Amino acid sequence: MSKNFEGALWALGATVMFAIAIAMSKLAAQDFHILEILFFRQAVIFCYVLPSIVRHFPTNLKTKHPIVHAFRLVGGFATLSISLWAVTFMPLTTVVVLLFSSVFFVSILATIFLDEKIGIYRILSIVIGFAGVIIVVRPDFGSISDASSLVVLIAALGTATAIICVRKLTQVDSTVTLLTYQALFVGLLSGVPMFWLWQTPSFSDFLFLIAIGVISTAAQWVAIHALRLGEASLISALRYTEIIYATALGFWLFDELPDVYTLGGATLIIASALFMIQREKIKSQNTA
Repeated sequence: MSKNFEGALWALGATVMFAIAIAMSKLAAQDFHILEILFFRQAVIFCYVLPSIVRHFPTNLKTKHPIVHAFRLVGGFATLSISLWAVTFMPLTTVVVLLFSSVFFVSILATIFLDEKIGIYRILSIVIGFAGVIIVVRPDFGSISDASSLVVLIAALGTATAIICVRKLTQVDSTVTLLTYQALFVGLLSGVPMFWLWQTPSFSDFLFLIAIGVISTAAQWVAIHALRLGEASLISALRYTEIIYATALGFWLFDELPDVYTLGGATLIIASALFMIQREKIKSQNTA
């Protein structure tokens, strides 16, 4: 199979884990500050990469692209903190859908900075998928001008920036190096406020927070691997499928009942994802 097709399959797996992690974070936010949740998340990532840091120090921390790492980390922190903040008072599905606008940002940035050629079929798939997003959200002028929605759009831009940077960095740096910089930077930013915000969790809450970190770490690893293989515009567009899992989890955990518009929009999103995967499969067969 082609690298794009293989990367697409990995990306589909990452979306499942991201949706589960953000749903669990919304549950945890009922008792803990979002920065404490983020701190636990980054602590797990750091523990995961710590053996490699010790074993290969300082080689695995060397990079020829420190500026790209900086942009990736700023974009990633904006996404993580804003999305966790948003799900505390907005429906899970709505937050996920607003973050999907990052697909358009990625398509533009990938053309400019990665020289990716985005064909008519991929553009069509992205438009169809986003049409499904619009059907789900059904935005009006009030929601478009709402400050919280605009803040989430900033997170979407941060997501796009991080994706472009990761795609570029995966060609020269290891996955452990990428996770190490993320764990150190985001962990530090979320850790300092713990002097004022820390709330000692019970044993069961501690295990739940650690579980969020484990799932988030696995999702990050899989997502980075997907971007190592596939083009950024393709991999990011497949994140549309996350709305399917978010809708199911929102119904199961928070009684956020999906209506006919949500189901109809989800159908378009699934169709666009399947179309993109089928196109990559055909292309891989033709070049075999």
